Amino acid sequence: MRAPAETTIRTPGRATLAARRSALLLLLIVAWWAASLALPPYVLPSPARVAQRLAQLAESGDLFTNLFTTLWRVLAGFAVAVVIGVPGGILLGSNRALGSFFEPVLPVMNTVSSAIWAIFAILWFGLSPLTPIFVVLMTALPLIITNVWQGTQAVNADYVELAHTLRFSRFKTLLKIYVPSILPYFFSGARLAFGFGWRVSLVAETLGASSGVGYRLRQASDLIQTDQVFAWTIAQIAMMVVIEIGLLAPLERHLFRWRRDVRT
Repeated sequence: MRAPAETTIRTPGRATLAARRSALLLLLIVAWWAASLALPPYVLPSPARVAQRLAQLAESGDLFTNLFTTLWRVLAGFAVAVVIGVPGGILLGSNRALGSFFEPVLPVMNTVSSAIWAIFAILWFGLSPLTPIFVVLMTALPLIITNVWQGTQAVNADYVELAHTLRFSRFKTLLKIYVPSILPYFFSGARLAFGFGWRVSLVAETLGASSGVGYRLRQASDLIQTDQVFAWTIAQIAMMVVIEIGLLAPLERHLFRWRRDVRT
C-alpha cells in the first residue's frame, strides 16, 4: 500500500504579501475617488484634495509638530503605566490573597470609557498636556496589570520550587523564572495598551487640549474643513502603521524567535 503523499502548505512571501496589500490599498483609493465624484467636497473630498492638504500641512511643519506632540503624550502615559503596572501585576500574581482581593477591580476599570477619564482629567488638570497623559495612563494600566498578572500565574510551580531548592535569591528567581514567562504576556498587553492609548489620547486632546492631532481634528471639524479632517486621520494612521510594522512587529519577532509558529 502506498503511503499518502505529503501536502505542503505554502505561505505567501513578503513580496507577494506586500503586493496584495498594495493592491487592496489602491482599490480602496479608487473606490474613494469614485464616491467623491458623486458627493460635495465638504462631505467627501477627493484623494487628490486630501493629498494636497497633507502636503500643505507638512510644508508648514504643523503636521509633524502635532503628530510628535501626541506621540510624546502617548509614550509618557504608557511609560507611567508600565512602571506601575508591571510590579503591580507581579505582586498580584505572586500573592494569592492580594490577587483574590483585587480580582474584581481590574475588569471594572477596563469597562470605564476613555471619555469618562477625559472628563475627570479636564476637571482636575484643565486644558494641559497632563489631560491626555492621564487618560492614556488610566486606559493602559489595567491592560498591563492584567496581562502581567496572567503571565505570573502561568509560571511553572516546579521551576519555582527548583529555584528555592537551589537557594536562588528573590531577585534571581524573578529574573530567571518569572521574567521569561511574563515577557510574552507583557508584550501582548503592551502592544494592546499602546494602540488603545493612541486612540484615547485623540479623544482626550479633542476634549481637553490646545495642541496635538486630536485638537487639530476638532478644530478642522468646527470649521467644516473635511479635507483637513481626512488629512489628520490619514497622518495618524500612517504613524501607527509605521510604529507597528517598523518597530513593534520586528521587536516581537526578535524577542520571541524561539517560539514555533503553528499557523498554517
